[in-house]
Amino acid sequence: MKRPIIAREGWLFVAFLTVITAVAVLVHWAVAIIPGVLLLFTIWFFRDPERPIPGDDRTVVSPADGRVMFVREVEEPRFVQGKAIMVSIFLSVFDVHINRSPVAGSVAYRTYENGKFLAAWDETVGEVNERAYVGIDTGRHRVLVSQVAGLLARRILTWSKVGDTLTRGERFGLIRFGSCTQIWLPAGSTVTVKPGDRVTGGGTVVGRLPE
Repeated sequence: MKRPIIAREGWLFVAFLTVITAVAVLVHWAVAIIPGVLLLFTIWFFRDPERPIPGDDRTVVSPADGRVMFVREVEEPRFVQGKAIMVSIFLSVFDVHINRSPVAGSVAYRTYENGKFLAAWDETVGEVNERAYVGIDTGRHRVLVSQVAGLLARRILTWSKVGDTLTRGERFGLIRFGSCTQIWLPAGSTVTVKPGDRVTGGGTVVGRLPE
């Protein structure tokens, strides 16, 4: 069965704004301009395009649409538990906000941390903002992904649970209205993106895992 082009989390918003716009049209076409624009924006925001997923078992695809803010070597104590390469991606309100699994594997870790709602382009948001973590065990390596709330993003949705199996590029969550997604790869991985690059969730190769 063909997947809807709008994420199911947006259906209620679209239905509500459709009704409001229809009622406004009955009053006067000018009254319908604002709800009509909001309706179009909501449909655009919750779009969920199908994408071909590139690569093989060592390929790491982007977990989100957006712009790469930074790539750096860090210590990751939660799940990778050691040296890791961190890639941080900023999502504007105009990007697709579906999150996709960067690698194939089983969900072995999941946690949620409350925090602030600073602007998502601030480099500290991954440490202080509200965020959810999903750790994926490929069988040979561990990869961690975080969904970070931003200034406008007040709702993080994570559908995958510990024990679930994800394929590379599979949808696992969504962040509403401007945010940041970060990924930690094990030491020895090769990163193929740099700050400023535009990436698409599931479609852009961001790196390769060690052999």
